[in-house]
Amino acid sequence: MVDVPAAPFPFRLDPARVALVVIDMQRDFIESGGFGESLGNDVTRLQAIVPTVAALIALFRDKGWPILHTRESHLPDLSDCPPAKRLRGPEGKRIGDAGAMGRLLVRGEPGNAILDACAPRAGEMVIDKPGKGMFHATACDGLLRGRGISQLVFAGVTTEVCVQTSMREANDRGYECLLVTDATESYFPEFKAATISMIVAQGAIVGRATAFADLRESVR
Repeated sequence: MVDVPAAPFPFRLDPARVALVVIDMQRDFIESGGFGESLGNDVTRLQAIVPTVAALIALFRDKGWPILHTRESHLPDLSDCPPAKRLRGPEGKRIGDAGAMGRLLVRGEPGNAILDACAPRAGEMVIDKPGKGMFHATACDGLLRGRGISQLVFAGVTTEVCVQTSMREANDRGYECLLVTDATESYFPEFKAATISMIVAQGAIVGRATAFADLRESVR
């Protein structure tokens, strides 16, 4: 067991039961011409965390600890994308519409791919999720429990949407959750700050939070 400094209290990490979850480090959210930019967002904020996320992935690989990557993606016929989700944003720049990197958030399109710097390796778990949370309409829970995993370290984008949703889903299913604060980002700095505050409030009601340097130093 390894004690990792965290807010609001240390996270006791069990190397035999932990996995890293990297949420939606996709071209569509992080690169120019993707879905994130089509909604009017400044994608450079998300680009800034790529080196830290890549270093976090490398740390888990070096330790031989499991890694799960998620992609928010939809079937080409959009049968798994309800109108309540599809009909958002400017017309012509919605999920399924043609973008600079193919159809936006559609499985198999170039923009739906995970960035090369954070790309999965053979043997790492990859989940295509049609919703914001990693457990909705996926086999994620079975994959994790089948490996004896009960602790999840979170990174990725965006902090207040898919990361937070996945953490809340995980907490409800009994997983212990730790967010790496400099390995996650939002298009809106105030949203990231508020989300972290909500996660750790009331005695870590959703999970705990730490910086990458503190995690790395603790597990050396």
